[in-house]
Amino acid sequence: MRNDPDRFGFEIVATDGDARAGVLSTPHGTVETPCFVPLATRGSVKGLLPAEVSGAGYEMVLGNTYHLMLAPGSERIAALGGLHEFMGWDRAIITDSGGFQVFSLAFGSVADEIKGRRGRPPLDGGVLGIDEEGVRFRSYLDGSEQFLSPERSMEVQARLGSDIALVFDECTPFRADYDYTARSTERTDRWLQRCLDWHAEHGPRGQAVFGIVQGGTHEDLRRQSAESVAAAGVDGIAVGGTLGRDKEQMREVVGMTVAMLPASAARHLLGIGEPDDLVAEIGAGVDSFDCAVPTRLGRHGMALAPLPERRFRYDVRKRRNAEEPGPLVSGCPCPACTGFSRAYVHYLSRAEELTGVRLLTMHNLVYSRELVAGAREAIVAGRFASYRDAIMAGAAPWEAASA
Repeated sequence: MRNDPDRFGFEIVATDGDARAGVLSTPHGTVETPCFVPLATRGSVKGLLPAEVSGAGYEMVLGNTYHLMLAPGSERIAALGGLHEFMGWDRAIITDSGGFQVFSLAFGSVADEIKGRRGRPPLDGGVLGIDEEGVRFRSYLDGSEQFLSPERSMEVQARLGSDIALVFDECTPFRADYDYTARSTERTDRWLQRCLDWHAEHGPRGQAVFGIVQGGTHEDLRRQSAESVAAAGVDGIAVGGTLGRDKEQMREVVGMTVAMLPASAARHLLGIGEPDDLVAEIGAGVDSFDCAVPTRLGRHGMALAPLPERRFRYDVRKRRNAEEPGPLVSGCPCPACTGFSRAYVHYLSRAEELTGVRLLTMHNLVYSRELVAGAREAIVAGRFASYRDAIMAGAAPWEAASA
């Protein structure tokens, strides 16, 4: 099943309403969906060994084309056997295209835009130049001028040797007006064909290519993009770009976009992965997700938990946890919860001990894994709606799965 250079496919094995359970086949093994994909941005899931990530039940991670091309460089990684060999990970890898950095370097995050941070007007790219050929930017490492185009992005991902490569796209800022978003979406469609043309001639055997649907929050642009991506003959489809100001709008945009996609296509949602978002978008028909939330929260002393009133998380560093003998979350099978008290993890986190970061990261990844695994089980059993409702009401994944 592993290391078959010609093996890629997606099969839906069960449905419950719009929710689907499936199996994604890659050259480095199968991935059961719905699934959450941890970020291995620079070739590592922060703080964890590959064996710990796979031991937590993960079958695929995501590497970042932009960061890896800057350091250590795709040529060096290729010379050392590709990203799988380089990072000691023998399961599936998906690589993003670097397109998100077009957005984040030029405009900041969506939160930055909405909260008015960074002091940049919309569409003022600063160090970036975005045109038909690609993107010019300065390396955050040494200030050197860099260039990323559809062909260059696919070349880097080919050298990395990922199982799934994402096409190069522009992620338009939230405050971009309709006309700019329309022009950007049309350019992304043209970049899509350039990515596919390069990959058809030079891409490694067995590497799948996923297209990306853009279009901001505009239904007609989303439909135009979805139709272009579906017609291009890609191996799967990701939903990207600005999805809205808040979760309500995001779910509307994701729901309408997913409904435009072919039923047989693998559907990946880029950059989304909080517990409530996972179950909501699984219900809309999304198969896979990637997000920095579980690992980022762990580095900041936050634990995922069945607490909808607190955005499904709590601050372990709060003093009320200093003498708590119980686990982070009762019933959680992660090493932090089965081996240590909340008081101990509280102490480690406040002391900024790396062991505390590792334990919280493991907890958050296991919690996310349990949530999507429970969703898959519920879909197969035909009771996904009750599972989703239980999660939203504050049940832990293992409680909702057994209800």
